[in-house]
Order: sequence, then structure tokens, then C-alpha cells
Amino acid sequence: MASWEANTAQHDDEAKLVARARKGDSAAFEKLYRQQRDRIYGLVWRLCGGDKALAEDLLQESFVRAWQKLDSFRGESRFGTWLHRLSANVALSDRRSRLKYLKRETALDGAAERGAMGDKDVSAGLRMDLEQAIACLPERARTVLVLYDVEGYSHAEIAEIAGMAVGSSKAQLHRARNLVREELDK
Repeated sequence: MASWEANTAQHDDEAKLVARARKGDSAAFEKLYRQQRDRIYGLVWRLCGGDKALAEDLLQESFVRAWQKLDSFRGESRFGTWLHRLSANVALSDRRSRLKYLKRETALDGAAERGAMGDKDVSAGLRMDLEQAIACLPERARTVLVLYDVEGYSHAEIAEIAGMAVGSSKAQLHRARNLVREELDK
């Protein structure tokens, strides 16, 4: 019972911070930022393939957008849930714009697609860990794997966020899991 009470108190504190931030209280928004930044950084870092600089940029962009769109937060979910979804959309939108730019500049193949999000410099002699294997996945497969297996989104939610059919989401997840297994078995 104590856990439930603590969770309720935390939710009430969060709601108060959101209400203050909506009124322009930047200190309240900074507290929300401090509470959520690690979780959001982890999300965008995985979605951008482990590129630290890009993840930092996407983290900042996510919080700038959250500040700008705070009035659109209806409070039907927790602030963290709303921010998580907004951040996933920021990262995917950034990826789409980078890929669109690359399509204009080069013939798009798998290597160029991964390059749009920043290849990790991984030594060939080192055994890849799970994060490195995920970072090496093609964009769509990585996106679905991260959103489904790591972040817990449903295929319907992923389809909506990523602009694909539910069946495509399922197929990309299957593909991603197989590619990660292959990479880890090397």
C-alpha cells in the first residue's frame, strides 16, 4: 500500500509542477526536466543509433517542444508519458528530415540510411554488446525494436508514431530481433 501512496504523491507533485509551468514558472519546468531527462535521453539515444551529440540535440529539442506545447497537455496521462511520446515523435521527425536530405544528396542504401543518424565507430575486433547491435540495425527495424521491446509501445502505437502499417511494425520487429541475434552470435 505504501508504494501506491508514494506513486500517488509523486503524481500529485508532478501535476502541481505542470500547473506552475503552464503559468510560465520556468523553475517548475526545470524540475520536470530534471525528473525526466535521463529517461528521455535513453529513448532518443537508442532511436538515433547511439550518436551522443545527436541524442543531446534531440533531448534539448524535445524539452523545447514540450515547453512550447505544454498547454496541449491535457493531463489524461502522466506528464512523463506525454513527454515520452512527444520525444519519440521529435526523434522520428528528425530522422525523416535527415533521410529526405540524404535522398536528395546520394543514392540511399542501408549504409547511407544508418549514416543519416550517425554511425558508431566500433572496432571490428570487439564483440558487440546489445546496445551496439541495436545501433547497427537499419532505421525502421531499430525504431520498432526500441519502441516495442525497450519502451513498451504496442504495434498500433508504433504504427501511428512511425507512419507505418501494424503489419509492417510486426515484420520490422521480427527482422530486428533476427539481425540482433545474428550480430550477437558473431
